[in-house]
Amino acid sequence: MQFLGYVSWRLLKAAALLVAVISLNFLLIRMVPGDPATVIAGESGMADADFVARIREIYGLDQPLLVQLKTYLVNTLSLDFGHSYRLQTDVLALIIERLPATIALTGAAFIFSLVVGVSLGVIAGSRPGSKVDVAIQFVSVALYSVPVFWIGLMLILVFSLKLHWLPASGTGFEYGQIPGVLEFLSHLLLPMITLSLFYIAVYIRLARTSVVDVTHQDFVRTAKSKGLPSAFILRKHVLPNAILPVVTMAALQAGHLVSGSIAVETIFAWPGIGRLGYEALVQRDYNMLLGVFLVTATMVVLLNLVADVLYVVVDPRIELVR
Repeated sequence: MQFLGYVSWRLLKAAALLVAVISLNFLLIRMVPGDPATVIAGESGMADADFVARIREIYGLDQPLLVQLKTYLVNTLSLDFGHSYRLQTDVLALIIERLPATIALTGAAFIFSLVVGVSLGVIAGSRPGSKVDVAIQFVSVALYSVPVFWIGLMLILVFSLKLHWLPASGTGFEYGQIPGVLEFLSHLLLPMITLSLFYIAVYIRLARTSVVDVTHQDFVRTAKSKGLPSAFILRKHVLPNAILPVVTMAALQAGHLVSGSIAVETIFAWPGIGRLGYEALVQRDYNMLLGVFLVTATMVVLLNLVADVLYVVVDPRIELVR
């Protein structure tokens, strides 16, 4: 019962946070310089004042800011995200069309970074001060420091333009088609690696630190004094305790992957919601941009909620505090 109360309280806090984030995004976007009505009118070749005023009236841009916010929140509750100014299509329908590509990219990057990063971190932490440990730490610092966009551009230059091993853009299929597995994986590999490398560095550092800390605990020393094999101690005593911070960080980083995929999707022309949001920003498509922000914020908040609940599940010692 106490656990259910904790989860319910966290759900309420997550809902309040989501409303606050949505409202803040709306206000910030509305305060950005530039008028989408002028852009739309200019494209039609009729950028006179009367036509611009008519467009502002059609899209509700002539109303006070707080009235626009209230209308947006009410419409959002009914899953009405409006129409794209530029594409003249339903925002939610287009986001749903693009969302699977983002989920595929971020999901693959999440699993890849978690497996590789934690494995290397455990190897380094179980051999502190060794050449292997130093080498792995050097790699983690390098991956943590290099900009994501630079890594993506270098991968395209080497593996696409020079060696012609992998495609540089796209997914290999159109929306609604069933992709060939190998064709899809060949398009997925470069953006997945690009998005993963930073998070591999994070997991390496976290897993190594956690393993080293647990190794110095009294119960591990006791196990060593009994003459138990090092591999057995690592598997049965160290890893179950060292993995707790990694579990929490993994759930948090999953949300960061979603929001961090914008640059990667843009570089590799990956047709996900990250690239859709970037195009909407450039084109001042407020409704589309707000829709992308809403979906992204929802995913991040939910994943953070999962992290909180999961940490309580894997570590019963934690006191449930509202």
